Amino acid sequence: MAPPQPKNRSHVPAKAGQVRPPPGQPGRRMASRDAGERAAFFARREAATVLRRVLRGDASKRSGGSIKSLVFSPSVRNKRATFALVCQTLKCLPILKEVFASTGVLSSKWKKQEELVYVTAYDILFGQEIAVSGSVEQFILLHKDTFRTTLEKICVKRKVSSIKDLISEKTTVKPKPRFVRVNTLKTTTGSVIEVLSKIHKVEKDDMVPDMLVLPPGTDVHKHPLVTDGKVFLQGKASCMVAVALCPKAGWKVIDACAAPGNKTVHLAALMNGEGNIIACELNKDRAKTLQHTVRRSGANNVETVNGDFLDIDSNDPSYAEVRAILLDPSCSGSGTSTERLDHLLPSHSRDDQDDAGSSARIRKLSAFQRKALSHALSFPSVERLVYSTCSIHQAENEDVVNSVLPLATSLGFELATPFPQWRRRGLPVFDGAEHLLRTDPEDDLEGFFIALFVRKAAADESSAEPSKDGALGAKRKRVCTTGNNGLRAFSSLRLSRMDALCSIWRL
Repeated sequence: MAPPQPKNRSHVPAKAGQVRPPPGQPGRRMASRDAGERAAFFARREAATVLRRVLRGDASKRSGGSIKSLVFSPSVRNKRATFALVCQTLKCLPILKEVFASTGVLSSKWKKQEELVYVTAYDILFGQEIAVSGSVEQFILLHKDTFRTTLEKICVKRKVSSIKDLISEKTTVKPKPRFVRVNTLKTTTGSVIEVLSKIHKVEKDDMVPDMLVLPPGTDVHKHPLVTDGKVFLQGKASCMVAVALCPKAGWKVIDACAAPGNKTVHLAALMNGEGNIIACELNKDRAKTLQHTVRRSGANNVETVNGDFLDIDSNDPSYAEVRAILLDPSCSGSGTSTERLDHLLPSHSRDDQDDAGSSARIRKLSAFQRKALSHALSFPSVERLVYSTCSIHQAENEDVVNSVLPLATSLGFELATPFPQWRRRGLPVFDGAEHLLRTDPEDDLEGFFIALFVRKAAADESSAEPSKDGALGAKRKRVCTTGNNGLRAFSSLRLSRMDALCSIWRL
């Protein structure tokens, strides 16, 4: 007996005498369906992995990264589908949990794959309804009618007309411009503008060097400029932090809490790849992300350390030449909660019922922040120190700075004013708070806070009048102009801009 003929699928090679179905015929549709099923299968599993990390971080109040940062990490292949699945599953999560609780079908076996069950249930019940022979898919399909009946009962109980009405948008995100930072270690701002202006409207930011502004909603995640590390998707407020520190080429700098590394490699670009940056990150997984960011940027002057900044002995001779420290410690992230999509997290509704600015978590964070800032001030040769957060809470910002001012003063530091043209300053809760800087969603930015400490002796030296070409003295200019290749010449121009910026601020 002849073996049975294979089903007529387009991925099966045509035998002699057979004619492959033309486009639009069943064979072609079957192949397309198979490809869609496979894509959905793998996207659900990537989404479940991200969802697991998001939910565990939310439950423990120790974020392992925002939804966006986890989805757009190198390990996730189908970023667009994964992002959509994670966000939509989170929106439907309370309803899904209620359905599973009512039906009682989620046994201990399936609870071990809880996140994948939720993602698959959303996709089959509310999404594209494509399924393959995965065990979780088969489990959802087996109980699909029961789930739909339960959903209808919930609709009646809630007095809504459809299942869609059960899923309410928790917040409306106001569209913001897409800011991108040109990585001058690899390219020039002019060449990036030339490329991007062919497909987008591009404007230069009027305050942050090498920052470009694209229209809201612009998606350039997969653009070669981004994947090659020539452009970084980084908010303006985040970029203001490194510019405020204003490190000089050749300096030794510490980035105390460095992951994911955008500020680290921005510092490297401002220093023209010269000097040394020690980038510390305690969390092992985030340290890997930091290393990936550094490699993508092409920065050769960054040393990544998987360790605790607080464990560094400030009197160790190895750190005697540290001239600047950027301290952007763990914080509540309240200034970027909308951008981070925190309104989708289960904890969001609970936080709404409490005064988040005075919660136990905020008090714990501010205690750590005070300790880290005091430690940073103790390095003997530090001339400039930036303390920044992406929080809107006074407890993490002005209160932390105010608490260390006596120590800072005793060590010769004073508060300086970065970006003096910026109108939004610190809350007026102590004398000198006008030196502090805040950004706000009202400015089409994330909510950030920046405090700049400058040692008085260093401030006096840098207040010297700039020379005619804008640089601050011949010795620094010689450092800039060593080397003959084109990159070095471009770097010389960049350093003069940073020196001029600092001289304008009188910092």
